[in-house]
Amino acid sequence: MIESLPPLSSLHAFVLVAETGSLAAAADRLNVTQPAISKRIRMLEAHLGVALVRRGANALRLTPEGESYATALAGAFSEIRTATAALAAPASGPLRVRAYTTWALRWLIPRLSRFRERHSGLEVEVTTSVTPVDFSREQVDAAIRTSDRPPAPGAERLHKVTIAPFAAPGPARAAKRGGLAGVTLLGSVVRPQDWGIWAKVTGTALPATPLLFESTSLAVQAAIEGLGAVIAPPLLVAEDVRRRRLVGLAQGDVATGDHYWLVLPPGPARREALAFRDWLVRELGG
Repeated sequence: MIESLPPLSSLHAFVLVAETGSLAAAADRLNVTQPAISKRIRMLEAHLGVALVRRGANALRLTPEGESYATALAGAFSEIRTATAALAAPASGPLRVRAYTTWALRWLIPRLSRFRERHSGLEVEVTTSVTPVDFSREQVDAAIRTSDRPPAPGAERLHKVTIAPFAAPGPARAAKRGGLAGVTLLGSVVRPQDWGIWAKVTGTALPATPLLFESTSLAVQAAIEGLGAVIAPPLLVAEDVRRRRLVGLAQGDVATGDHYWLVLPPGPARREALAFRDWLVRELGG
């Protein structure tokens, strides 16, 4: 298909004329002559087949079609200026990432050295919270959220959330001999529904109400210390399983219906945030 967009130089000249209300002022902004601006606008009108400007003896004003077109183009050029400024700007401090405590502690931080190897000199500042980030009030470049749907416009889906039960080797042996009846169930107040989801999908009867900790990290640590069986995403306890600090109590895991999402601030993202996004996709995809 043949490109049908008008020349960018003509569009830019027209936007500046509309903005300044003057051929001379637009010419000054572009450091060209007034006749050159006038020629570009005539070329644009010829390309579009629409009169955009009415020229009088002492004044210039836009036609109704010109006013409508100028309004649309002004927003587009504003976005181009913003994107260009962001691209040309040097890195302004560390990359600020907001995440859940457990995800940050058990997945992100152990892998950050790999990110820094790819992006030498870029520091990553990690803060944690379960509440949604307010980009208009907080200095955050990227946030990790879990939800069953996009938590914000443009959010990128990273990985589905799955769960399974785990326990330290001693309690795990007891659970495999006699089921969960003699094992304390451990969970998180952030995700109190996870034991119920797992039990419903697997057809398992839960012997008692789970003991809930403030975070999944605390519940996992309690399980490592032998205090019971924890329900957790395998993604976040893989290293504990590899080192035999935890043992899986079931074959396979259960999808919760949620996903991990990456949310960036509205508008042009920092180059560093886009690099972080690409790295996350590679890491989680592997």
